[in-house]
Amino acid sequence: MANESVRHPSLIVPVGHVEPVPRRIRGLIGGRVVFDTRRALYVWEWRAYPQFSIPVEDLVEGVLIDVDHTEHHGAGPARRHTLRVGSELREGAAWVWEEGSPERLLNTVRFDWDALDSWFEEDEPVFVHPRSPYSRVDALRSASSVRVELDGVVLAEAPNCVKLFETGLPTRYYVERMHVDWTKLRRSDTVTRCPYKGTTSGYWSFDSDTASHEDIVWAYDFPTVHANRIAGLAAFYNEHVDLYVDCVLLPRPTDPTRGPAT
Repeated sequence: MANESVRHPSLIVPVGHVEPVPRRIRGLIGGRVVFDTRRALYVWEWRAYPQFSIPVEDLVEGVLIDVDHTEHHGAGPARRHTLRVGSELREGAAWVWEEGSPERLLNTVRFDWDALDSWFEEDEPVFVHPRSPYSRVDALRSASSVRVELDGVVLAEAPNCVKLFETGLPTRYYVERMHVDWTKLRRSDTVTRCPYKGTTSGYWSFDSDTASHEDIVWAYDFPTVHANRIAGLAAFYNEHVDLYVDCVLLPRPTDPTRGPAT
């Protein structure tokens, strides 16, 4: 029997899949260009989203230092390297694919995302990880009502919403802030980034009489153009609240791929 809590399309890209990236990709450290390529590859080391793999020949100021260690990176074996850019040294920040990996990956290098200061697709910054060419993000206005409860307390009740559909993830229900009971919530310092929606502008938690529930609400005041309909709205983390849509309690989904603000 199918899992009734799964109400969204599953991810379809297998681990080890490789595709060309039809965009100019650059990475920077300390203002220096580590690499600049129009020949990058997408590689899926896990199903949720790809990483970039860069032809070694397209390194500009980046220098790879072999640390004599091979490990498996989802798509195949890769030899670990330290990255040097000018006086900057990023220990073990790169992996050069070896024999046993998909042939197209040979002579390319996969960098630890956080080891670089910034990444660019064409002239636009990219955060967290590459955007998958197989993922969609659609924000649609809806007349569906939304009520959110937790530990028997109503935290939000809205006559309509914006439904955000993102490939492989549960539907998110964004509501106008006037329909949220902010007197029951406390703001936290959490900030997260999404390559599809941008940087969150706020997170809120809830303390009931029985438990504390951290970071169950978030908002994007200035989302990307692809998700502009959620600007200024608030969403509750389906996995941790009782969410009623059109008076029907939805099963809490299980999301093994990401944390909040998905």
